[in-house]
Amino acid sequence: MKSYGPRMSSGSQAHPQSAVRRSKASPTPSSASTGSSDSIQRSRTRPSDRLNPKTIDPFGDHPKAPSAFAAIYAKGGIPCRLVHGSVKHKLQWEHLPETLPFDPLLITLAEGLRETKHPYTFVSKEGFKELLMVKGAEEKTVPLLHKLVPVLKASLAHSDADVFERGLNALVQLSSVVGPSLNDHLKHLLTSLSRRLMDKKFKDEVTNALQKLEQNGGKESLRIIKSKIPTYCSIYS
Repeated sequence: MKSYGPRMSSGSQAHPQSAVRRSKASPTPSSASTGSSDSIQRSRTRPSDRLNPKTIDPFGDHPKAPSAFAAIYAKGGIPCRLVHGSVKHKLQWEHLPETLPFDPLLITLAEGLRETKHPYTFVSKEGFKELLMVKGAEEKTVPLLHKLVPVLKASLAHSDADVFERGLNALVQLSSVVGPSLNDHLKHLLTSLSRRLMDKKFKDEVTNALQKLEQNGGKESLRIIKSKIPTYCSIYS
């Protein structure tokens, strides 16, 4: 009788060399998942990312940089501060306003008229008005008109209604101080006023402002206003 070595079932026969080959060819589950994640990461990486590394998430929530006026105010560049009163607010000046240089303070305050947050709205509006009230304001302001007019024009063209109204009031205050000297710059301001004049909400306010510009500027201002706003009704008509 023939002698046979130990047998194994047909379903569990071992093939050592095949097993070794399979072990080398097939990665372990952990290495397979790692390789897969690396492949996905590479597919998500764009060539531009290597050239322009992302340092700030453009879609994240980041604090908005303060405006130029707010930054100047925070550093003490505006020599007055808001004082909260029991009835109304007021400004406290660090020095007498008449001793302060109008350039660049008056221009900076005019730029602040475009602010939309407290206390900057009050400080710019009240500061501009009080600075124009000091003795000798006309002599100090007239040489600055070429700088002031573009700044006021930006306020008059602003989409925010409160900003526009502050700009309009400031323009009337300026006109009261410099009088006919404003006529040479008036045409640059009338486009925005003409547009607001067609809005029922601002019609009366703009008309009153135009009449004060006419009154302060004389006949020449009326000619300029009528050339830009033919529908304007003069205070003398």
